[in-house]
Amino acid sequence: MTTVVMGRRVGLLVCAQCRNTVRASGAVAVRCPRCGAAIHLRKPGSIATTSGLIACAALLYVPANLLPVMYEHTMFYDDSDTIMSGVVSLVHEGSWPLALLVFVASIVVPLLKLLAMAALLVSLMRKSPGNPLQLCKLFRLVEFIGRWSMLDVYAISLLLALVQVRSYAFIHVGLGAIAFCGVVVLTMLAAQSFDERLLWDHQADG
Repeated sequence: MTTVVMGRRVGLLVCAQCRNTVRASGAVAVRCPRCGAAIHLRKPGSIATTSGLIACAALLYVPANLLPVMYEHTMFYDDSDTIMSGVVSLVHEGSWPLALLVFVASIVVPLLKLLAMAALLVSLMRKSPGNPLQLCKLFRLVEFIGRWSMLDVYAISLLLALVQVRSYAFIHVGLGAIAFCGVVVLTMLAAQSFDERLLWDHQADG
C-alpha cells in the first residue's frame, strides 16, 4: 500500500491565492512571501462554510424550479412560466436543441453539482471517507463545471428573450429566476470554500 505523505508533515504549505509553496517551519499560519496572503494548514471553517452554502443552495433549488421565472404580459392576457414549463413550450414549438440546453443547464447541472458537493461533505463526516483520489476527481469535475456556471443564467436569459421576441410581450423576471441565480452563486462559492486536501487527511493520518 502506498504511503501518503502530506506537505504539512514536512513543513510545506500552499498559498490558496497564488499557489506558491512555502516552508512553514512548524507554524500553523504564515504569510505568503509572494502575495502576502495568509496561509493556513487547511482553509479555516471549510466544512462548516461549504455545508452552509450547499444547504442554502438546496433550499433555493426548490423555489427556483417551482416559482415562475418570468411573467408575460400582453394586451390580451397575462401568463407566467417556470423553468420546466418554458422547456415544455420550447418542445411544443419544435425547438428541441434549445429546450435540451435549457433543461440540462438549468435543471440537471445545478442538481448534479448539489449532489456531488453533498457527497463530498458526507464522505468527510464518515470515519472511512472512501477513495480520496476518486473524490478529488469528483470535486475537480464540480470545479470544472463551476467555470461554466453562468451558462445556467445565460440559458434562463435566452429563454426570457426568446419568449419576448416570439410573443411580442413584455417580460418581467419572477422570483424563480432570482432563486435560480442564488443557487448558481452559492454552489460556486461552496466549491471555492471547500478544501480538497481534507479528503486525504484521513488516509495520511491513518
